[in-house]
Amino acid sequence: MLHFILNDQTIQTGLAGGTTLLDFIRYHRHLHGTKIGCREGDCGACTVLVGELQGDTVRYRTMTSCLTPLVNIRHKHVVTVEGINPPVFQGMAGHAQSSDQLALTPVQEAMVAENATQCGFCTPGFVMSLTSFCLSGQGHLPGQAVAAIDGNICRCTGYKSIERAAGRIAGLMQNRGIQTPAVFAVEKGIVPHYFLEISARLKAMQAAGTTDPAAEPTVVLLGGGTDLYVQRPEEMTHTPANALFYRPALRQIREEGDFIEIGGASTVTDLLESPLMQACFPALNEHLKLVSSTPIRNMATVAGNLANASPIGDLSIWFLALDAALELRNGPLNRQIPLRDFFLGYKTLAKSADEVATSIRFKKPGKAHFFNFEKVSKRTFLDIASVNSALLLQVENDMIKEAGLAIGGVAPVPLFLKKTSAFLIGKTLPAGDPMENDLLHEANTLLQSEISPISDVRGSAAYKRLLARQLFFAHFMKL
Repeated sequence: MLHFILNDQTIQTGLAGGTTLLDFIRYHRHLHGTKIGCREGDCGACTVLVGELQGDTVRYRTMTSCLTPLVNIRHKHVVTVEGINPPVFQGMAGHAQSSDQLALTPVQEAMVAENATQCGFCTPGFVMSLTSFCLSGQGHLPGQAVAAIDGNICRCTGYKSIERAAGRIAGLMQNRGIQTPAVFAVEKGIVPHYFLEISARLKAMQAAGTTDPAAEPTVVLLGGGTDLYVQRPEEMTHTPANALFYRPALRQIREEGDFIEIGGASTVTDLLESPLMQACFPALNEHLKLVSSTPIRNMATVAGNLANASPIGDLSIWFLALDAALELRNGPLNRQIPLRDFFLGYKTLAKSADEVATSIRFKKPGKAHFFNFEKVSKRTFLDIASVNSALLLQVENDMIKEAGLAIGGVAPVPLFLKKTSAFLIGKTLPAGDPMENDLLHEANTLLQSEISPISDVRGSAAYKRLLARQLFFAHFMKL
């Protein structure tokens, strides 16, 4: 049996763990505020909050319920738009109002006040994303509130009114003071009072020993599900899965001597919020905000992005440039393999079906290291790359001592450019305008010999060659 909390109700269900949270919410609990949209995690109509117990507090993140399997929300608090509604409130004369006259939360009020809803289909998703912003306690600027709704699409209202509503919410958060986000949100009516009881309820649920469902033969190793549930939604519903998401041993981001080790189940958001990663990569936020949207970053795992083996996987390119190594585990057996040797061919990996990518490890960049990531897609954000690239340089006395250049979208696999990287080592760091530097033009000629782009929906082969050239020079302009 699976146990979790849905809004203020404790849930116990024997449904298959692969059942999507969206289907459970709508068809089994009849909570229709959560909408069915694209079923690919793109539109945000099905956005919910998922609360995870961390010590004595509960951390809430947005997730797209269409891609979230039930097995991934065991012992979690799931909140739909119905779950943030205030209880029956007292009218002006002190009489309780009927349940169809519920009060609005400040987030809902802001949407109404700014005329930020028209047909209303997308509105619950926007409301949940802005509610998550309030519960995160991570900012009070209008731009930060707008960033919280980057995974939500509206097709009829226009975004200026929604942005104004987000600005109102940001203004409200300026007065939080030293209160914890949950206490402040309850006091302001952003969420109901029962939110303050969730931590104790989740602790009790875990202590009761309601852990894993009956053992089933594993067919699929399941992380965040952001790709599997797009590619094989019907199959995944009925496929026994070994859930790797939320496993503490697979989510650590830690420093080990001169190296950083990242657990395979760490999400992109975990990377963004890691003080260690922020200290090593000053442009971390700028780089990783180019990866999908907030709800998907909250779900997508590092190991999943690598094992997907997409030729344009953003994290694959990122870690290739860092000369990272993967730890692969099969029961008691484990081995390390350089990421540069991991991709054998299109969607083909140097691992067995039983091996799990438990962590990725790379040498911590020092003060003499410079790192940059570039990505070009049809849209700046929320899109798959046409070409992406990362460059790591170690420079001492203007001499390039180490170089790692990776590029995606120009070969059947995420590509580490061995010849171009080797060519840069020992060279003097170019001064002046990189576009006018003969050394870099010579390096670009070598780069072009290492790639083999094809024409597809993301651009012609010639266009991708041009992008590869431009991104190569862009690295040196940035660095």
